[in-house]
Amino acid sequence: MAILVDDPVWPAHGRRWAHLVSDTDLEELHAFAAAHDVPARAFDHDHYDVPEQQVPALVAAGARRVSGKELVRALIASGLRVTARQRRGRGGFSPR
Repeated sequence: MAILVDDPVWPAHGRRWAHLVSDTDLEELHAFAAAHDVPARAFDHDHYDVPEQQVPALVAAGARRVSGKELVRALIASGLRVTARQRRGRGGFSPR
């Protein structure tokens, strides 16, 4: 089981953002996020959006830094990936 964080390359709201995911289950991800001051509102179906300045603290706390491609591959392999179609409500996804 691992918590993964990718490079903060996504611009929004005047800063860059990274994604925080679990490679096994959402409960592990939610517990890690809560323990490290990532707000629940940052959760987006299968990942948390985290600001660039928070990434070093998350890595120091045990998150493994990976590329965006590695993060997506791990999310798909875990079965937790939510597709764009599912996000739009057409793929049978039901949030927790």
